[in-house]
Amino acid sequence: MIITRRAFTAALSLTGLAALVGFSPLRLIADAMAQGASDVAKPVSLPDMALGPANAPVTITEYASMTCPHCAAFNAEVFPKIKAAYIDTGKLRYVFREFPLDIKAAAGSMLSRCIAKDDSAKYFAVTDMLFKQQSDWVMKNTTETLTRIGKQAGLTQQQVEACLKDQALLDKIVADQKYASEVLKVDSTPTFFLNGEKIKGETTFEEFDKRIKSLLKS
Repeated sequence: MIITRRAFTAALSLTGLAALVGFSPLRLIADAMAQGASDVAKPVSLPDMALGPANAPVTITEYASMTCPHCAAFNAEVFPKIKAAYIDTGKLRYVFREFPLDIKAAAGSMLSRCIAKDDSAKYFAVTDMLFKQQSDWVMKNTTETLTRIGKQAGLTQQQVEACLKDQALLDKIVADQKYASEVLKVDSTPTFFLNGEKIKGETTFEEFDKRIKSLLKS
């Protein structure tokens, strides 16, 4: 499936975002090769945004789209429990990777990267804010809301606009998405890898808890 720039522009003509962003196509690729834990562990174009110690015995890698309602629900209901039980106790490393399903998701991910720079804690905080305000910036007032969030985080209007026009940053997000599609067989969000084992779709804390405890015992 290839989403063309023309389709993006038509879809966003009422939001004002298309005037800010010169997006190249996001290619969602169905063909895939087998993946292993080492393939999942490897950052491609962008540095990983992660919480928890790098040498933790268990790693969860999440691929999410900022416009995905299931991802937002997971972020609100399940992730805080995982963080309290396993990340904050040093037993688990949690990696969040962008897999934008549309132009708005890509813009949200770009803003998170621009605000956080190399600060993972700040990145997770901005991502949490975007998920919590998803209905505002996805369904209406996209540019206005993203600009407000950027300003709240310390960016100027000009810096937000420059961020959303950053073709090099977009190209890296697209390259990482392509790698996830081709090599890791990611084709929907959220998709998780628990020590390399793929888990598709919104998953309960109880299911993660059972799997994590099993890995910690082994």
